[in-house]
Amino acid sequence: MKKTLVALAALLISTAPVYAQSRLNVTVTRFGTLPTGMNFGEPAGINTDSKGNVYVFSRGNTQGPVYGSIAAQLLEFDASGKFMREIGHNSYGFGFAHTVKVDKNDNIWTVDKGTDMVVEFNQKGESILVLGRKQEAADAHVGGVERANPPRPPVLGQFRQVTDIAFDSQGKLFVSDGYINSRIATFDANGNIISSFGTPGNAEGQFNTPHTIAIDAKDNIYVGDRGNGRIQVFDNSGKFLRVLDQASKVPLPTDINAIRQPPAPPPPGSPPPTNKTIAPGAPWAICISPPDKNGEQFLFSSDSYPGSIYKMKLDGTVIGTIGAAGKQLGHFGDIHQIACPTGNLLYVAEELNWRVSKIVIH
Repeated sequence: MKKTLVALAALLISTAPVYAQSRLNVTVTRFGTLPTGMNFGEPAGINTDSKGNVYVFSRGNTQGPVYGSIAAQLLEFDASGKFMREIGHNSYGFGFAHTVKVDKNDNIWTVDKGTDMVVEFNQKGESILVLGRKQEAADAHVGGVERANPPRPPVLGQFRQVTDIAFDSQGKLFVSDGYINSRIATFDANGNIISSFGTPGNAEGQFNTPHTIAIDAKDNIYVGDRGNGRIQVFDNSGKFLRVLDQASKVPLPTDINAIRQPPAPPPPGSPPPTNKTIAPGAPWAICISPPDKNGEQFLFSSDSYPGSIYKMKLDGTVIGTIGAAGKQLGHFGDIHQIACPTGNLLYVAEELNWRVSKIVIH
């Protein structure tokens, strides 16, 4: 019965109406079979390794307020969706899951907003590198984590609500830091901090919650500047190159069933809103696929409203879209991270729908 429903959902998605910006022809299935009695919480992060195994960083295993207990589990599945193991159980670096990345050596990196830590695990599940430092008390006023206006300057070697990590071809690490510091921190392969670029704001090279980060084969850095509703591109020295905001101009689909609604437009003559988090094209998650046989890479981005995935060329040209916000399979609930092992295969972690979806683009 379940397979029949999935097949029917895939058929409905594949025959979806064509909009001014065409929808891609896709099959969407639910991914991941957990042991009896075990469930996903909010899947916040997802990534794949060289063997096709899938890692899900889920906000689960919590009791009480999310910041008062551990809301983070790192779960591994094989390519068929069979559960393999939990990694880092009771890790001191786990508090509130945000994203997970896998590097070229198949080491697994967790980015945790609750502990302000980035932790590298090897394939044995051992922690081998730690960036950042967890606050020593649960009180939000300890250690300067709370927001202030004007923002406090970043502290060397520490983060404030860190969000994501990416790696260039030379082994350098780029950490998006994040909700409060609104900067990109750069480390060498040994975890030594090299530099930092970006400050809070909406000018070129400034950020309003850099929420997601990816790097292409030429070591250009793509930062999902969510609060400003755009993707900014830099070289790997941090020099600003360009802004990509074409996704914000795609016509809205007609089948949006969003929980998060965009704010009402301001009265005539009023300044535009300063925060575009719930706006068309605002990047909650971005991913760049590896070069295909022609050397081409694709940029994927997802927003909360209208809740679509955008497949783009690296210059921001939108090739097509997938889905819209909603609860049924093939619609999405706040995609928080995208894994794109190829240009036609995606895994998405849906925060609001408590599921992982596998998407095949035909």
